Amino acid sequence: MTGLLAGWAPGDVLVLALVVPVIGAFLVLALGRWENARDGVSLVTAICLFYIVTQLYPIVAAGGRPDIVLFDMVPGLSIRLTLEPLGMIFAGIASFLWIITTLYAIGYMRGHHEENQTRFFFFFAIAIASAIGVALAGNMLTLFVFYEVLSISTFPLVAHHGTEEAKRSGRIYLGILLSTSIGFLLFGMIWTWQIAGTLDFVRGGVFNAEQAQGPMIAVLLALYAFGIGKAALMPFHRWLPAAMVAPTPVSALLHAVAVVKAGVFSVLKVVVYIFGIDLLKLAPGTDFLLYVAAFTIIAASIVAMRQDNLKLRLAYSTVSQLSYVVLGAMLASDIAALGSAMHIVMHAFGKITLFFCAGVIIVFAHKTDISDMKGLGHRMPVTFFCFFLASLSLIGLPPMGGMWSKWYIALGAAETHQLVFIAVLMVSSLLNLAYLMPVVLYGFFGKAPIQSEEDADNDHDDHEHHHAPPNHLLLRHMTFGREGISDASFMCLLPIVLTATGCVLLFFYADRIRIFLLPVFGG
Repeated sequence: MTGLLAGWAPGDVLVLALVVPVIGAFLVLALGRWENARDGVSLVTAICLFYIVTQLYPIVAAGGRPDIVLFDMVPGLSIRLTLEPLGMIFAGIASFLWIITTLYAIGYMRGHHEENQTRFFFFFAIAIASAIGVALAGNMLTLFVFYEVLSISTFPLVAHHGTEEAKRSGRIYLGILLSTSIGFLLFGMIWTWQIAGTLDFVRGGVFNAEQAQGPMIAVLLALYAFGIGKAALMPFHRWLPAAMVAPTPVSALLHAVAVVKAGVFSVLKVVVYIFGIDLLKLAPGTDFLLYVAAFTIIAASIVAMRQDNLKLRLAYSTVSQLSYVVLGAMLASDIAALGSAMHIVMHAFGKITLFFCAGVIIVFAHKTDISDMKGLGHRMPVTFFCFFLASLSLIGLPPMGGMWSKWYIALGAAETHQLVFIAVLMVSSLLNLAYLMPVVLYGFFGKAPIQSEEDADNDHDDHEHHHAPPNHLLLRHMTFGREGISDASFMCLLPIVLTATGCVLLFFYADRIRIFLLPVFGG
């Protein structure tokens, strides 16, 4: 290990990765009266966390597995941190995108004059610490603890506005996530402990071939799949659209940085390290989860097409896209599971870009419905072009990173002779095209409604009165005349451009991710 952490034991660096965002969270509280200092601490903490995570990468890439036991609950059952390639990928995404999302959140929260910003950044940091805990979990018990903390710490973010609608949505959010995890996931963990005598993550799984003969594995797998409610398999998906009442940076956190990624990461981790891909090939009755995932992919896409509200459309899109990961994991194919892991990365960059764009349109153009966005792309060209790039990635078209993850999942379906799921992927891509491209087409080719001079003046005055950011140097609009470009603030545009660029770069660097993950998936 080099740099500032030279001489540190790798296990201690794992603990540091957990502690740093927690320290940052309490510094945010302490500096709440000074918003520039508070926001600066949020950004510096995010940068520090990413630096710590990057210092662990060479160790994991070289075959090392940093490990530390924090404490024992009972003999053989401990709170333990272990880092392997799959966890490294998730920790890298969460820590890097926290920097980008913090930049965006500063611009958004100030530009929108949101209240309780200190509370927002505090719980944001706690949520990231929880996501890092999920990534570093060395056994199922540790993952469960951080999974629950993540649910609880994001509840105040979902209910941030404090309205009756926000509170009701927050109750739906927390109610579904806690009830599934306690009712299904915890029960599945206890059952696993009783049968296998361990909850440790073991390559190849903790069960033996004899236990795959009966229906037990299928039932247990279902408990895990539905118990990890953050994966949003139907019918346990309603929490995700309900959470769209939250500020857009929270939506980005939910969909790309922490919550849903923690869900599908946990599903993949369970498949690889609790059950084992080879065992799923032998176990009868597990195919039904493939059809649940396929149904979720298609049904959620159809529902997304019917939503005029942009954030709701993107929410149902996420429900659909998450099931790509579940589908790839359940195909019982190393190459499909590899595609699932890669889709976690590709979807993170694509979906966070789309939500960033949606937030900019809401704050700076005051539009929430797609039907009201006709011609808006001429005023906000950067925002709509980045939306276009991210859409291509989610659709799975080159030269975007999303192409590769879908490709590997399709190869896995061919390898296991499950051709129906190749058809599901193809139909889904067409549905992606149908619900994402209209936003771009409306923006660039739609005809804006004719507005009188007096209405335009009122609109302009209202915009200046309600949404002029307090820091004009950092958050100044890119405006060139009333009929010219009126894109977002620099603090909001920069993250959008960075994540959209990431969608393109991932096309060319996908093979590096594949090679890094090979030790997990049959390498």
